[in-house]
Amino acid sequence: MSAAMQRSVRRVTLTQFLIQRQHAGKINADLRLLIETVARACKAISTRVNKGALADGLGSAGSENVQGEVQKKLDVLSNEILLEANEWGGNLAALASEEMELPRPIPTQFPKGEYLLLFDPLDGSSNIDVNISVGTIFSALRCPKAASGELCEANEAAFMQPGRRQVAAGFAVYGPTTVFVLTVGDGAHGFTLDRESFTFVLTHPDIRIPEDTAEFAINMSNQRRWEPAVRRYIDECLAGKDGPRGKDFNMRWVASMVADVFRVLSRGGIFMYPRDARYKEGRLRLMYEANPMSFIVEQAGGAATDGQTPILDLQPKSLHQRVAVILGSKNEVERVTGYHR
Repeated sequence: MSAAMQRSVRRVTLTQFLIQRQHAGKINADLRLLIETVARACKAISTRVNKGALADGLGSAGSENVQGEVQKKLDVLSNEILLEANEWGGNLAALASEEMELPRPIPTQFPKGEYLLLFDPLDGSSNIDVNISVGTIFSALRCPKAASGELCEANEAAFMQPGRRQVAAGFAVYGPTTVFVLTVGDGAHGFTLDRESFTFVLTHPDIRIPEDTAEFAINMSNQRRWEPAVRRYIDECLAGKDGPRGKDFNMRWVASMVADVFRVLSRGGIFMYPRDARYKEGRLRLMYEANPMSFIVEQAGGAATDGQTPILDLQPKSLHQRVAVILGSKNEVERVTGYHR
């Protein structure tokens, strides 16, 4: 058998991977179907992102989201794709999106399930017009139950669960290839979209982030606003071999969280979007960005904090809460956290 045929035989699709997890008791059928539905929606979004100006997908939609940010056309389209794909399958009680002020309950004509889905439909969308990688981030929770055993009302309060209660999280990167990264609590795994068969194939099994790194990602234009702990850490990195760390560091910054975090997963590093004088609580959203990414990073052997507390231990206060994010190689994250203390 040729090497090419051997590789073909060994290919594991996302569906096969999820069925294996179901047989092992890691997930149930409803959660498997939910993840598959999100993955199909990501394929549709990938196709539209790939067409760009050919499908009139660039530029502003002429509206603002609940965050007060100008929406891109693809922000709105991606949000609709995820809503339409997920609201009728019978495995969700409600959905929440970074682009919507309130949770979207499942329409009454469709069956309801036990899960809650949160998503950032198009992370990094400010980069669309300049052809830089963007992506989709999602998180799944169980809907709380009342003492009677019935599901509670799927309102905003139902979503207020610490990140440790996530049952699945993932993200897609729409770059030179489309990659879908997933965790269901037993490690982090990456799947690449095969454009010929239009299936996600396991290409990055059991991702592990090196504990040490010589690479950091941060927006240096905010340096004048940083807290002393962050300034100290970056100053030490910039001092290189001549400084207290005794080694040179490289800086990377894509301004697209999905791309920056995938790089950390691929080769190590530390990603930082800390609180500062302008964003006193932080810039990124706890529920749609920080929690799912922190779950994935921890499952890959990394760490994630807000500078003081592990992100997954934070008790959410609101659906669109912002938070500081420091995640990646474990030893570097612990160093920055120590400086904050």
